[in-house]
Amino acid sequence: MSNNVAVNNPILPGFNPDPSICRVGDDYYIATSTFEWYPGVQIHHSKDLVNWTLVSRPLNRADLLDMTGVPDSCGVWAPCLSYSDGRFYLVYTNVKRFDGNFKDTHNYLTTCENIDGEWSPRVYLNSSGFDPSLFHDTDGKKYLLNMVWDHRPDRSFFGGVLLQEYSEKEQALVGRVHNIFSGSSLGFTEGPHLYRLNGYYYLLTAEGGTGYDHAMTMARSKNLLGPYEVDPEGAFVSARHDTKHPIQRAGHGDIVQDEDGQWYAVHLCSRPLSLHGGREKRSPMGRETALQKIRWGEDGWCRLEDGVTEPALTLTLPSACVNQNAGRRYQFDGPDLHQDFQWLRIPEPHRIFSLGDAPGVLRMYGAESIGSCFTSALVARRQTDFRFRAACALRFNPSSFQQMAGLVCYYNAHKFHYLYLGWDDAVGRYLGVMSCEGKQSLEVRFPLWDKKIPVTTDTVHLRAEVNYDLLLFSWSETGETWTSLPIELDFSLLSDEAGKGEGANFTGAFIGMACQDLTGQRQNADFEYFEYRPEGNA
Repeated sequence: MSNNVAVNNPILPGFNPDPSICRVGDDYYIATSTFEWYPGVQIHHSKDLVNWTLVSRPLNRADLLDMTGVPDSCGVWAPCLSYSDGRFYLVYTNVKRFDGNFKDTHNYLTTCENIDGEWSPRVYLNSSGFDPSLFHDTDGKKYLLNMVWDHRPDRSFFGGVLLQEYSEKEQALVGRVHNIFSGSSLGFTEGPHLYRLNGYYYLLTAEGGTGYDHAMTMARSKNLLGPYEVDPEGAFVSARHDTKHPIQRAGHGDIVQDEDGQWYAVHLCSRPLSLHGGREKRSPMGRETALQKIRWGEDGWCRLEDGVTEPALTLTLPSACVNQNAGRRYQFDGPDLHQDFQWLRIPEPHRIFSLGDAPGVLRMYGAESIGSCFTSALVARRQTDFRFRAACALRFNPSSFQQMAGLVCYYNAHKFHYLYLGWDDAVGRYLGVMSCEGKQSLEVRFPLWDKKIPVTTDTVHLRAEVNYDLLLFSWSETGETWTSLPIELDFSLLSDEAGKGEGANFTGAFIGMACQDLTGQRQNADFEYFEYRPEGNA
């Protein structure tokens, strides 16, 4: 029997941006962006909008997604999940370039009858911009929307929202391309979703940039092709006017109606450390997914339930319970990698790890340098808590200074802290730390270079303890008595805002295992377990 329970935002903590939501009967599904992490797109499922379970990463083979060589924060941007005619439809972008005037943004469609089934071979749609969505009109026609990227020097990069009909028969876009909306005064118009309600076409967009001025705006028209009028009250979701609000960067989302007629909005957001116990205005967990109740006013515009634009920190929903994140110890004694883990870019995981080559361990094969855009042997899970401990046990026998393996706190190629087991001709096997502290040059620092820690046991246990913006590494021969390394590291650097800065980094902090062999001999490292434990957040 369900009771009313208090649900805290975000509902999908940790890196889960650009949510797209759809309902099929009494089942709800949210798809979120994964950028350079493989497999692509996370789809969570819920029966009550309270408890969410990851049920699919559909872009899990090369003919659907190959991101080899894509820059950091490229890859899969803003998928849209919808349901029609007995099938799920997923449209997504594979972005190939970030810096400069140009974006190479290839948009695709795949479908499946079952959310966790094998998705159909991709259909190429266009490359004119990103944030595609598929609108199923009531007359049976389907339309693709996406923002258009305008590289011309006398224009804004954000050139409006394009619409074009999609033909299922031809499996292609057909007819004229229409620019139906140039955006509001907030600018940076992206993330379009279209709905047909009460005689209007409603166009939901994300605006203001995906930083601290982010917002969700609504426009409407009696005609599909417009013109679209913007809600006269402006954005209906944004934290841009309240810099002290614990949830910031609220925007880019989607809306859905439950079986009882209540409407909800999902949107991305972030929790800066400076508002939750840390020193810096940085968000290591990246952009997360929040849920809001919305209502439709007599004027035909939607508003948050309490009438303000700032996102609610909690909401009350009927549910039997609220699942708590207790953390877990991952063992590697099964045929498949636990769904909490992902790797970077490549569709051939056998090139970097195996669960069958050595029973009971995750065997990783040394590959290119940490931060490589091509073949990086790095397997990790999201940070979902401000305070946590992560640990692993490692067996590794390097024989060259070019061979390393260990525990890594990783954001991207220019933001990571790496506790590694390496080789030194004078010391032998030793523990060291390698940090890239937001430098776009990718220059790394070795804070223990003159204080190498010899390791004589076959197995060494490695641990990271994170307390908001502070990271401490430690190690153990047994996994019971730990020795702290004599350095404190700035964990806040592993955030959207550090390094290249806000608006140039779109993922979040991961914690995991890595192995490099720059000799090219693929020296393997065996990980006996991996553990992630929340420590409680203030």
